[in-house]
Amino acid sequence: MAEPIQLSRYIESFVDSSRSPTQQAASLEAIASLLKNNQLTIETLVREMEGYLTTVDNIIRARGILLLGEVLVRLASKPLGDATIHSLIGFFTDRLADWRALRGALVGCLALMRRKSSGGMVSGSDAKAVAESYLQNLQVQSLGQFERKLSFELMECLLERYPNAVASLGDTLIYGICESVDGEKDPHCLMLTFHIIEVLSRLFPDPSDALAGFAHELFEILGCYFPIHFTHQKDEDMTIKRDDLARALMLAFSSTPLFEPYAIPLLLEKLSSSLPSAKLDSLRYLTDCTMKYGADRMAKHIEAIWSSLKEAIFISLDSVLLFTPESLEGPDLPKNEIAAEALSLLQKLIVQNTKLFLDLIVGDEDISMIFNTISNYKNYHEIPLERKQRLNAVGRILFTTAKASQVSCNRVFECFFSRLMDILGLSARNSSGQPYFDESILISKRCNHGALYLSIEILSACRDMIASSETILAATSHTEETWKYLLQSFSPALTMGFCSAFICSSEGTHDAATYIGVKGLLILATFPGGYSLISKTVFEKILVMFVSIINEEYSKRLSWKLALKALGEIGSFIERYHESEKEPSYMDIVVEKILSLAFVGDFGIPFPLRLEALSDIGTSGRSYMLKVVQGLEEAIYANLYEVYVHGSTSSAEIVTHILKCYSDKVIPWVHCEKGFEEVLLQFAINIWNQIENSTHFNASQTNKKGVLDVMMKAMKLAVANCSEEKQNIIVQKSYNILSSSISFPLEELLLQERFQIAQEVDNSSSRDEWILSLFAAVTIAVHPQTHIPNTRSIVSLFMTTLLKGNVVAAQALGSMVNKLDLKSTRGQTSSDCTLEEAMDIILNLSLWIFDTNSSSSIQSKTISVHDTGLNDLSNGVGSCNSLQIHAILGLAWIGKGLLMRGHEKVNDITMVFLRCLQSSGRAGISHQEKSISENNYKLDLHNSVMKTAADAFQILIGDCEQCLNREFHAIIRPLYKQRFFSTIMPVLQSLVMKLEPLSRSFLFRASAHVIIDTPLIVVLSDTKKVIPMLLDGLSVLSNDVVDKDVLYGLLLVLSGILMDKNGQEAVSDSAHTVVNCLVDLTRYPHMTLVRETAMQCLIAISGLSHARIYPMRTQVLQAVIKALDDPKRAVRREAVRCRQAWASIASRSLHF
Repeated sequence: MAEPIQLSRYIESFVDSSRSPTQQAASLEAIASLLKNNQLTIETLVREMEGYLTTVDNIIRARGILLLGEVLVRLASKPLGDATIHSLIGFFTDRLADWRALRGALVGCLALMRRKSSGGMVSGSDAKAVAESYLQNLQVQSLGQFERKLSFELMECLLERYPNAVASLGDTLIYGICESVDGEKDPHCLMLTFHIIEVLSRLFPDPSDALAGFAHELFEILGCYFPIHFTHQKDEDMTIKRDDLARALMLAFSSTPLFEPYAIPLLLEKLSSSLPSAKLDSLRYLTDCTMKYGADRMAKHIEAIWSSLKEAIFISLDSVLLFTPESLEGPDLPKNEIAAEALSLLQKLIVQNTKLFLDLIVGDEDISMIFNTISNYKNYHEIPLERKQRLNAVGRILFTTAKASQVSCNRVFECFFSRLMDILGLSARNSSGQPYFDESILISKRCNHGALYLSIEILSACRDMIASSETILAATSHTEETWKYLLQSFSPALTMGFCSAFICSSEGTHDAATYIGVKGLLILATFPGGYSLISKTVFEKILVMFVSIINEEYSKRLSWKLALKALGEIGSFIERYHESEKEPSYMDIVVEKILSLAFVGDFGIPFPLRLEALSDIGTSGRSYMLKVVQGLEEAIYANLYEVYVHGSTSSAEIVTHILKCYSDKVIPWVHCEKGFEEVLLQFAINIWNQIENSTHFNASQTNKKGVLDVMMKAMKLAVANCSEEKQNIIVQKSYNILSSSISFPLEELLLQERFQIAQEVDNSSSRDEWILSLFAAVTIAVHPQTHIPNTRSIVSLFMTTLLKGNVVAAQALGSMVNKLDLKSTRGQTSSDCTLEEAMDIILNLSLWIFDTNSSSSIQSKTISVHDTGLNDLSNGVGSCNSLQIHAILGLAWIGKGLLMRGHEKVNDITMVFLRCLQSSGRAGISHQEKSISENNYKLDLHNSVMKTAADAFQILIGDCEQCLNREFHAIIRPLYKQRFFSTIMPVLQSLVMKLEPLSRSFLFRASAHVIIDTPLIVVLSDTKKVIPMLLDGLSVLSNDVVDKDVLYGLLLVLSGILMDKNGQEAVSDSAHTVVNCLVDLTRYPHMTLVRETAMQCLIAISGLSHARIYPMRTQVLQAVIKALDDPKRAVRREAVRCRQAWASIASRSLHF
């Protein structure tokens, strides 16, 4: 049991208002802990606190009651006896009359009222007593914000958890709630008040209940908040958003049908508001209220609602239709939210009050006027702009109406579809099933575009209605629906009408006719099987027509795109609805014909368009994609054979396009689908089989066409999307071919002299190079768990290949060190190695630079980087600069793999780069300083080595699409960029201060790469230290056109700093230096983007404190005046904005 003295000390600490909040909180938690651990009972605590709870000292009494309430909050799950709960709730109920101790009383009541039955609850009679005391004693609106919030939470709890107890209070309860919520403005409290009214309405559902007498008064309180106008900017209010308040108010509006006489007129009034937010809220509230008030109550408002809805739709929809391939998919909800909400509400109202609403739509004068308008204009582009907008609106209204239900669909067909057929001059079939028209006459005349458009909207709605409720329609298929009869009667004429529009469009008229013709035929072809409107013959003719456009009219871009999109949609429809009767026709006419495009070499259609058609048709269905993949792979293998054996340049170009299509379209689709992994496995294996069987290899010149590059990309993506099991199969296959085809045995690689290995690499055949590059691609893409055989030899092979500048080998080596195990695993052979062993090979073998003075023996232990062959990069006399460059690039990719996994040996590689950037250790230069003027060629080469070392930092920290990313399963340690930035930047800053100008320029280039590729949020956290380096870098890099891209990237970082509030504060101290630098960059001649961004940065700086920037005002304005004559418009535009921003500083000065 707790010691009384200790307990008294805790109580005194909390009650004493002079104690710190931390001490008070600690005392509270200590008391709660004693109670939870049964070291103290609640009865003992109350007895101990009796003096504090009943004292006449208002402050002590308030603190004591609050302590008891807070303790109960922390005992929510601790079981308490009924008598104890009854005694406590009685005490707090009485204390509600003590306004000086009200907070503690509210906290205590809430804590007890929220308890669950498992731990003991407040009884119904006690809850009623709390409600009565609440209504009698609390004047809620006179309280502070926190007490009001507690009061509303208590009332909410009473209504939700004890509805039967408080419902008996009747009028007293409702009146008290009205009084307490009226005039509330705090967002947190408003959320509670709206919910209280919602719950109160559910408490009295009967129209004859007590709530009926207060409905008007309650709604007057609610109505003044609509629409929500949220202006609070306090930090504590940011948790409450405007949308939260709007939704809570909407639920209160729709909580009872008793609000209908007041809510609907208010919402219709606000629907005519000029504020888009008010319109949108009105529509959303109307939708919710419509569903909850019921059809009978809404019937009296139908006419007013229709009038307002129609006006909102007419005004909000786009003025012109979009004739794009994307819109062929179907009339999705408009991008305009108001129009979308209005049409959604329209559909719900039609379902709810079908006859009343249909009568209004059928008899509407505005809709009738549009029908009269389209009768006067044959061509869509002849219709006036305002009438186009209304035509679009009427089309969406008819679509929404017809789709709502079968009844509404029948009515639309009866009243509107027949009228459209009359405008088009189309006739129904006669009794023998033949149409009453001459097809040749119909084709020759131009159909009415407006009527065809409205027909399409109605047809589309009917099709969607069938698709969405096919089970319901199947059950009533024995009844002859009006829409079905009319569609079947006019479908032949409509088919010819759409063909007529399409044929007329091909004569060079407008996009509208092309779009209308294609979409109309598409809709007719995609009615579900039981409701198909066209015969199999007509369906096949439509397919043939679209395919002929793909084959012959590729120069007409819109027609070609629309036809391809339509074919894709038909294919998707066939697969989605299992149209087995149509699938053979689609496969023979579309898939086979389009697939033949991949094999026809002299066909007129450009090859990229052929592949676009193939990929779009393939992605429309699984069965089609399997066929397309099979065809594409056959084309790939056939053309690769020509490339390998005959060195065919035309085949090289074709296979390059096909492989790009395979990588960009097929593999991503396979990745999203299930059950296609075997396709990728077979693709990779077949590529390896073909190159294995190509003993006569003549592809050395065709690599200029990019064949090998696209092959490597396709191989990487295919392998990356395979499972570990499948990857092991591919790796083993590729390794077997590599080991049997390479110019020297892998097993003997580690035993040969470096010069001998390099000679053999130089003497390797082009076939060997292709095999090695493809193997490297496989290595890049595998999972870390995938086993690579003979790792030691593979590491050595990739190292030697680096000397020829094979970048993919360097990337593969980087991927290997990124994924190798840190420790030996069970089953590992002597030819395999761990990461540490691989790094020993890399760091100890002097394969990077051919140094005649170094030993060719392999050191078996790890030694310091300063003692290894890596020093040949900076100390080797007579070394070839190109080999140094290749070695640095190789080290960069290896270092990237280490850096991403967080391995410490990246520091050794980084130090090599830093040594290369220092003039004091420059390779092959120190003994030539006396004759430097006679040896400019060597100096240029040396500079290229230093530049490569600087650019190595971009490889280290930059993102890469070709390797070492999540797609290719790289091991990525979180925050690796941040750690590298914080480690390397102090080193670079220190070296810049010490070294001579030649080295400094390359150090600035290196630091620029680090700053550019580090996340901006990291740079912002260290802005004050980075800014000097960044500004010096901008100054130095602006001297050489070669650095323009790096300069622009660095300037973008400065722009990001200036756009951030914390960054502006850090830059403020260096404002003068920043302005000088930016002013110089406004005249940078080599890149427009640099001048434009410099102007934008100057605009951002104009927002700094007046005292900092006013002295530079004249300097900036003079630079801006010159920029106003810049030859590029983008720069002149930013110069105008900059002049306005800096000129306004004068007016700020006068005001100051």
